[in-house]
Amino acid sequence: MTMILLIVGFVAAGVIVAGAFRLQHAALRGGALFLALVVFLTFFAFSSIRYVGEDAVGVVIRNFGSDLPQGSIIATRGEKGPQASVLGPGWHFWLWPGIFDVETSPIVEIANGEVGLITASDGQALPEGVAFAEEWSADRFRDMLDAEYFLTTGKGFKGPQAAVLRPGKYRINPKLYRVEKVAVTNIEKATVGVIKSNVGDKVTEGDRTLVREGQRGIWNVPLMPDKVYLNTKAYEVTVISTRERILRYTKGHAAGEETEIMVRTSDGFTFPVDVRIKYSVLPEDAPLVVSKVGDDQEGLRDVLNSAVRAIFRNNAEGVKALDYVQQRSHQEQQSLAMLKEEMRKIGVTVSQVAIGDVGDEQSLGTLLKTQMDREIALQEQETYREQQRAAEQKKELTRTEQEAEEERRLATASYEVQIAEQEKERKIIEANAEAEAIKIKAAAQADAFRLVAEQIGQGNAALVELLKIVGESGINITPRVMVIGGNGGNGVSGAAPSAETTALIGTMLDSMIDKEKD
Repeated sequence: MTMILLIVGFVAAGVIVAGAFRLQHAALRGGALFLALVVFLTFFAFSSIRYVGEDAVGVVIRNFGSDLPQGSIIATRGEKGPQASVLGPGWHFWLWPGIFDVETSPIVEIANGEVGLITASDGQALPEGVAFAEEWSADRFRDMLDAEYFLTTGKGFKGPQAAVLRPGKYRINPKLYRVEKVAVTNIEKATVGVIKSNVGDKVTEGDRTLVREGQRGIWNVPLMPDKVYLNTKAYEVTVISTRERILRYTKGHAAGEETEIMVRTSDGFTFPVDVRIKYSVLPEDAPLVVSKVGDDQEGLRDVLNSAVRAIFRNNAEGVKALDYVQQRSHQEQQSLAMLKEEMRKIGVTVSQVAIGDVGDEQSLGTLLKTQMDREIALQEQETYREQQRAAEQKKELTRTEQEAEEERRLATASYEVQIAEQEKERKIIEANAEAEAIKIKAAAQADAFRLVAEQIGQGNAALVELLKIVGESGINITPRVMVIGGNGGNGVSGAAPSAETTALIGTMLDSMIDKEKD
């Protein structure tokens, strides 16, 4: 565009000059020539103006000047070639065409979830044995992106940079910096990231497996779950799961399971054992796992598998088959303790060892049947002993019940004796009272009879008493036989009863005899 403006100005000025020479008047010719010069200078001035858009960056390339130092590609002192300083958005003047070229490029934009890996095309050579330039501190990071500062005061290194671009927009010199966009390192929940750094001071003290943060090697502190903006080429990240995992050894092993463990006991029995191992990697132990086995996948599984099989086989050699079957919990505890100690060396925490099926029909069928028969016999003996104990207890219970019944009966008899004694005393008292009453009554009647007899005679008095008894008892006094003696009573006191009296007494006696029969 600038060159077109320059050509247009040159042509326009030429046309004006050509026309000026056709003018007759000298003043007009002079004015035309001045106009041609103004037109040319105007177009020449406009051709030096460059515009850089808002989302672009301009790189100035100088076509004239001294040559760059050997090995350099970016000019910092006005040498010929791409200039370190870039043009920001807006109008820029005095960039004369032919002397300067201006190339515009879009600014670098890093989206969310991305990170920009930087490679510098110019700068100091990296020290021998160093693959990445060390990171710039946060307060100097913006200075690093200034190409002129990077190449002069900053003394930046050429090649891959450990520093990265986080999400955002950057106006940097594309001639100096090449940016590769990669996904951000996302350490998910229940995982940690172990860093193997390819930058930093090299550790020379002994043969250290783990190093401190900032040193070259495997860092002893892992990265916690988060989005981490780092150069995955300068810092290799190994993600280690901290979830609790289970490794199963089964006869019909499914995907992800191991085959059962074959053990041989001291008495020569060989049989399979199903085992379940529960283990995990604690966050602080993750660097040790990486340093020992590389990751928590096949490398760790191979080491764990080898340790488990060896421990179970060694433990089985010291016991008999039947003891192994009967002492399953002991085998679990023993194996757990040994496996904990062994796996702790590589940073793995074993929390549980569980033994499932032990042996099968083919390997332990005869032994288990013999043991089962023995167990049944022992159970039957125990059943008999329980029955015998139950019979003894029942016998003891019966005796106790009989004793209780006897005690109850004795108590009842004692109580009845007391009642009888009391009843006896009551009857004696009643009898005494009745006898006293009869005695008093008899005395009263005797007195009354004596008084009556004194008045009417004893015979008549007796007759009166008999008539009272007849009236009170409802006795029939009609005689069935009348017997009259030769002498009748004369009513004199002390004389024999009259014939009528005698007949009446007989009738009364007969009536009393009939009542007794009834």
